[in-house]
Amino acid sequence: MVNKIVLDQASMQRALTRITYEILEHNKGGQNLILVGVKTRGEYLAHRIADRLEQLEGVQIPVMAIDISDYRDDRLNQHSKLGLDEEDRVNIIDKNIVLVDDVLFTGRTTRAALDALIQIGRPKTISLAVLIDRGHRELPIRADFVGKNIPTAQNEKIQVKVKEIDEVDQVEIVH
Repeated sequence: MVNKIVLDQASMQRALTRITYEILEHNKGGQNLILVGVKTRGEYLAHRIADRLEQLEGVQIPVMAIDISDYRDDRLNQHSKLGLDEEDRVNIIDKNIVLVDDVLFTGRTTRAALDALIQIGRPKTISLAVLIDRGHRELPIRADFVGKNIPTAQNEKIQVKVKEIDEVDQVEIVH
């Protein structure tokens, strides 16, 4: 297996900063905004974006983590529980949600996250921010905010590493 680093720590940080500015511009500031990170790495990316938003706007943005494993359509699980931990739950009704994930591939994870969000309330809007868009969509889903587009072959994988888990920030293509 050959790994090729396509984003190092500095370029990953620049991509997240660009996403942050685009979120601010799109939402005309940080008011009425909630970030929802798809577990696991999307959660850490959401916290980083929230920290940067707070630096820029002086507003603390709520961040929630969502577990979509029970909402995947490629698994046999039924929607037995909400995807949010009780202590993480914030009222999302009439809020502008930015769903944050590390990689957008087929769109199935995003669809599952949308199902989980809608089950807990009806937000005003839902936008999608991803660090990497690698193409190969199976569902009509696109990201509103993209750190980097990395076209890949079907047999390649994108591996996002974050310091909080992997002790390094980088993105690799795994052949």
